[in-house]
Amino acid sequence: MKRQDTRHLDRLRELYPGKFAPLEDIFGLIHRGTSIFIGSSCGEPQFLVQSLVDHVESRTHRIYGSRVIHVWTLGVAPYAQKKFEENFRHNSFFISDSSRDVINRGLGDYTPAHLSDIPRLFRQGKLQVDVALIQVSLPDENGDMSLGVSVDIVRSAVEHAKIAVAQVNSFMPYVCGESLVGAAEIDYLVPHDEALLEYRLDPPDETAREIGRYVARIVRDGDTLQVGYGAIPNAILSSLSGKRDLGIHTELLTDGVVDLIRGGAVTNAKKSLDRGKTVASFCMGTADTYAFIDNNPAVEFRPIDYTNSPFVISRQDSMTAINTTLQIDLCGQSTAESLGTTLYSGVGGQADFMRGAALSAGGKTILTMRSTSNDGKRSRIVPVLDSGASTTLTRADVQYVVTEHGIAYLHGKNIRDRALSLITIAHPKFREWLLEEAKRLGLVPQELESIDGALSEYPAHLETYRKTGDGLLFLLRPVKVSDVENLRLFFHSLSDQSLYTRFFSNVEFVPQKTIRRFTIIDYSREMTILAVVEEGGPETVIGIGQYVVEKGKLAAEISLLVRDDYQNRGIGSILMDYLFAAAQREGILEMSATVLKENAKMLHLFYKTGLQVTSAEGTDTVRLTMPLV
Repeated sequence: MKRQDTRHLDRLRELYPGKFAPLEDIFGLIHRGTSIFIGSSCGEPQFLVQSLVDHVESRTHRIYGSRVIHVWTLGVAPYAQKKFEENFRHNSFFISDSSRDVINRGLGDYTPAHLSDIPRLFRQGKLQVDVALIQVSLPDENGDMSLGVSVDIVRSAVEHAKIAVAQVNSFMPYVCGESLVGAAEIDYLVPHDEALLEYRLDPPDETAREIGRYVARIVRDGDTLQVGYGAIPNAILSSLSGKRDLGIHTELLTDGVVDLIRGGAVTNAKKSLDRGKTVASFCMGTADTYAFIDNNPAVEFRPIDYTNSPFVISRQDSMTAINTTLQIDLCGQSTAESLGTTLYSGVGGQADFMRGAALSAGGKTILTMRSTSNDGKRSRIVPVLDSGASTTLTRADVQYVVTEHGIAYLHGKNIRDRALSLITIAHPKFREWLLEEAKRLGLVPQELESIDGALSEYPAHLETYRKTGDGLLFLLRPVKVSDVENLRLFFHSLSDQSLYTRFFSNVEFVPQKTIRRFTIIDYSREMTILAVVEEGGPETVIGIGQYVVEKGKLAAEISLLVRDDYQNRGIGSILMDYLFAAAQREGILEMSATVLKENAKMLHLFYKTGLQVTSAEGTDTVRLTMPLV
């Protein structure tokens, strides 16, 4: 996309001839110790940056000890080369591929800061900007130019810079919102056309797609989203194509977000703030996306201290923040910035959005990650964060954690349940190690020494949604080791009569050890299926069905229990049918059950299955046998 009409730029030449000075004169204003701000990511003014480097290379005596301030450099960052180390000192708020090596070798600096806080650093003078090198669109009839794909902290840098230099580029889209700067705000205008930097991703692999499918289960129609960048966020966005009336309030706009808008999943119709508008602060994408946002009134870019303000984010109902992390420990604290002492990225806006979304009415926070390092040799779920790692999110910040092996919900859970929840979504080859480390650290009870298969691969393929005749939607899923608290609440919600019909005796309560036996199972020889309802947070167990294979036989014992206030709605029948189907897939030929004679509801449930039921009565019970073939 390139704009052809340069009439308004020609008009500015007539009105402000002094603003169109030669580059040599402009760069001549930069002296030793000058603080230079460079526009962010895909909005980086490549021509200005290269021209500055060329200027320094030919006149090294002019500039020494300058500091280059940057949020994200997507370009090659020539000023970060070793030969310029006496001329420029790179200082970044976010570490990218092109600056990572420079910073970790001590040739550049990283300043940890929430993106929402950087404009305030400019205002307070704690971060001085002498010269700002930015990029803008062609001017409109009022002489206003758009900051285009990079509003973020650029607007604030322009407002507080002593000298603002703008590369006027006809390839820069004219973006609606708070992206405009007037000619009076810019000291020097440098017309130069060049294609904008583009951010392209390889197609997501199966691991990323599986994570995306799990996240899609958490996101609800009508949610307002913030999604980060990279392969996993890209896969997540692809998985949301079937949603309806999603909203966007994010720092970063990507190709994946635009695809959702074009596909109709994003309408912004349910947003409580900026309704009808996709709101972002900067864009990293391709030329096709730049063309989409060009003069598009449905897309507005705002400064970073608006998009990333936790106070603004919290006012957005059903705000759902989705971010990635590098490592998380068994207590739930995570790092997205470093691997040990090796700096990798930055604070960015993750904490801004995760905390803001947590305060939103109906809001959710989702942290995603691959379960292992790229080479598969290290678990990204660890007993404790690596020594020297920065804590981007504390253990109190995290709600959902998603890997390709499942979903762990941590919010409000104690340390024991957090550890077990995270172990169940770790890569299978690391689960036993994590369990032993959790015991060593005192995070889980020592009696979990032998769990024979309970940490084998969770059978996620058995998860499915069902709906009762009166419209109740619930999830059927296998039990997890981390379900102790869910089952404790379930059993304690039951009436004395329900407990009696299940355990064949009067029980005051169900002991912890008994509850744990329901969760520590070997999926290869038994199955426990939970019926749960999800209400924007922790799951509530409303029913449980179980079968246990008799040793050495292709027969199994089945039992069922539904919470009192959910009985007579067909949940028991659905659970039973599902267990029968699961057992048949495992080659089980016969089911049996022992039911109290007085439990007429349960007896009726078995008799109406349509299977041939053989019964044998005892003193107080009825023994039922049902062939599955």
